[in-house]
Amino acid sequence: MNSILFNMEFRRNARSLFLWSFIICALIFFTMSFFHSVLQYQQQIMGMVKLVPMAAMKARGFGNINDIFSGLGFYAANNIVYMMLLGSIYSMVLTSNILLKEEYSKTAEFLMSRPISRNEIFASKMALAFLNVFILNLVAGLVSFISLEVFKSGDFRVQPFLVLTLYTFLLNLFFGALGFVIAALMKRARPVTFFCVGLVLVFYFLFTISRLSGVNGDFGYISPFKWVNVEVLKPGYGPELWRIAVFLGLSACLVLASGFIYRKKDILT
Repeated sequence: MNSILFNMEFRRNARSLFLWSFIICALIFFTMSFFHSVLQYQQQIMGMVKLVPMAAMKARGFGNINDIFSGLGFYAANNIVYMMLLGSIYSMVLTSNILLKEEYSKTAEFLMSRPISRNEIFASKMALAFLNVFILNLVAGLVSFISLEVFKSGDFRVQPFLVLTLYTFLLNLFFGALGFVIAALMKRARPVTFFCVGLVLVFYFLFTISRLSGVNGDFGYISPFKWVNVEVLKPGYGPELWRIAVFLGLSACLVLASGFIYRKKDILT
């Protein structure tokens, strides 16, 4: 890894990291601030919720009606949208564009003229991208924990919160690794932001459909979102080795594949 290139990329992407972190954290804190109102008008909300099909509730992220009135359950349902979805979009857009930037901005020749190997370029960009993903998850995790502490109605179990936070981080890492592969495979250099956003949304749509009542949700495992267990209120909820192994194993394979392709790729044309 080249420290000069790493520092240059860090400065270049710092503003984007700050903006994404601020927006996601603001959404988490703002949404959790409504939890006291949910408890205050519990009977009225229960009456309205009973009119909503359970399928719609599950699609929104609530396993059952009572999840709405649990601080951790309320947070988990919203985490699906804020950190799992928006965090994955950030991760994939970041990694794909950070690897393609020199190509579509026509600065690859200048970069390659420096005494930096192709392996150092890839390693520096990969380290910076995954560091940014880690920082985003760390900051969002801290804000989420503070929000739960501030707006909780009683004690909540910390372990399920930490497990969900770990799963979310691994999900974001996976999409980051997938972004590297997409960038490495691109033959004509151009920004791929819209493609990456669309791909994440398609996976999220499949995950949402697979959660609907009356639907055989096995097809949902096509989507990485399905690999995350979001049922934090379920007894015995904890880290499952197969989920962690799938995320880490596939992410490692994607990174290795993208590194191999990038070393062979002509980035000067």
